Amino acid sequence: MIPCVLTVAGSDSGGGAGIQADLKTMLAFGVHGMSVITAVTAQNSLGVQGAWELPVAAVRAQYRSVVDDIGVQAVKTGMLASAELVEAVAELISGTDAPAVVDPVGVSKHGDPLLAASALDSVRRKLLPAATVATPNLDEVAQLTGVRVESEDDLRRAAAAVLEYGPRWVLIKGGHLAGDAVDLLTDGSAEHWLRAPRHDNRHTHGTGCTLASAIASGLAKGQSVPEAVTAAKEYVTGAIAAGFALGAGIGPVDHGWRFRG
Repeated sequence: MIPCVLTVAGSDSGGGAGIQADLKTMLAFGVHGMSVITAVTAQNSLGVQGAWELPVAAVRAQYRSVVDDIGVQAVKTGMLASAELVEAVAELISGTDAPAVVDPVGVSKHGDPLLAASALDSVRRKLLPAATVATPNLDEVAQLTGVRVESEDDLRRAAAAVLEYGPRWVLIKGGHLAGDAVDLLTDGSAEHWLRAPRHDNRHTHGTGCTLASAIASGLAKGQSVPEAVTAAKEYVTGAIAAGFALGAGIGPVDHGWRFRG
């Protein structure tokens, strides 16, 4: 049986992030990708021109349709937009016997808000406690905890602040810091520092979605959290290096970089 991974996230009409990036990543990892669409965006390389969230009933129906018939070996969440959607999805993944990777998406690569400010408390109280792994970037750490990371030394403090909300593991993504791209994965006791060279390429649209989906794919195949995160970091580093221009703004990472000889 091919492992099945479910992404619960928004649609990116430009194909660089969201559901589209998730499914491409899952294909690259050899798992069967399935989707629950939470919102539709009008989005391109320049930014997000519009976003429309789906009703909670539509999100629940998609989720139950897939999980009750096909089953799932891992779930990944992305853009959830509102407090109502956050709480509904948290309830759904809490009742599913599969690891959950929570990417607490707050803003797009271009700085466009993708989560209502009123939903932050729901992310803290409901969604993060349901996560096997939470994968916030530094802006999302600040948004959720108030901790501002200025240097690598601050990553431990950021991780501790997020872990207080209840995820089993947290991956603090330090890609916005200067120097090498360094991330910290920890469950509060074990620490795994992941380093990669920083590639001089501005076409990085979809990195967060891609990383979280890659982690979920590894977990679905039975890898441990550190194994899945290490493989995901390697994959997304290659995808960033191969990121390409698309439109007039920031292009996407290349999800198929391993297939291009």
